[in-house]
Amino acid sequence: MRLYSTDIKCPISPSRSRKTFRKFGLSDSSVKSDDWLGLSIGNSRLHWAWFSGDVLQASWDTAHLDAFGIQHLIINQFNFHRCQLIDASITLPQWESMPDLWIISVVPHQTQFWQQYLRSNLLTLSNIPLGDAYSTLGSDRAIAAWGAVQLARGAALVIDCGTALTLTGADAEGCLVGGAILPGLRLQLQSLGQSTAALPTLVPENIHLPTRWALNTTESISSGVLYSIASSVNSFIQDWLIRFPNSPIYITGGDTVFISNLIRQYLPNLTSQLCPEKDLAFLGMSTLRQYQIQHRSPSCVQL
Repeated sequence: MRLYSTDIKCPISPSRSRKTFRKFGLSDSSVKSDDWLGLSIGNSRLHWAWFSGDVLQASWDTAHLDAFGIQHLIINQFNFHRCQLIDASITLPQWESMPDLWIISVVPHQTQFWQQYLRSNLLTLSNIPLGDAYSTLGSDRAIAAWGAVQLARGAALVIDCGTALTLTGADAEGCLVGGAILPGLRLQLQSLGQSTAALPTLVPENIHLPTRWALNTTESISSGVLYSIASSVNSFIQDWLIRFPNSPIYITGGDTVFISNLIRQYLPNLTSQLCPEKDLAFLGMSTLRQYQIQHRSPSCVQL
């Protein structure tokens, strides 16, 4: 069975507000006065979202942009098609006025580039109410944990499958419990291909969970990386469930589908608590934006 099957549904129903977080797909191109853009600046890519109020309309990814590319996008009023940044199949509105842009970032030099846009709002760790979070906690991890707690209405564990694979847990009060960081799936596969003379570079789309004791090089790499990730994740999950036995486990990030399928195959007893949610960070951003607006917090930086 290919681990990249897209046949994944969230098997549990935490108290999610469909009004707060619902995808309408990509067919509605009308512009509303409360439309805004979300931008999550990751290590490998820029992650975007278009919202109407608190409803997510579409999300997509682009490569990192340099200062010229950012200026070009802004001058063109965030017309991603005109700037040839996204596929024509994705329908986005034509903004008559410049939209607000809410940002979280883990890449400081990219963040600086976006400071030229006057309608930007940078969300930092100080804006995310996770209790006494340590000062170097990434804002991407923090906002995903915040979003998970809002969805679950209680304690939640987040496994973010990006360049780094991170685990972040928060309790029912929304306070950070803690977490861990290890190299992400693609990073582990790339390191073997790039740092050795004889081993190939594999990509997740082309691999599957083999027998543990493989009989060729490709499956040996797959076995080593996949079983190691599954075993590591299982160790943290089991400890988490001792503390919070009924909490959901949210899977997010670029490799959401792959890692979700891996865990379901390796740990089928956890299927009832797994909840893939690729846009979890944007849910956190939307609820945090509402929180900021309601509390008129001065700590949200206007760039």
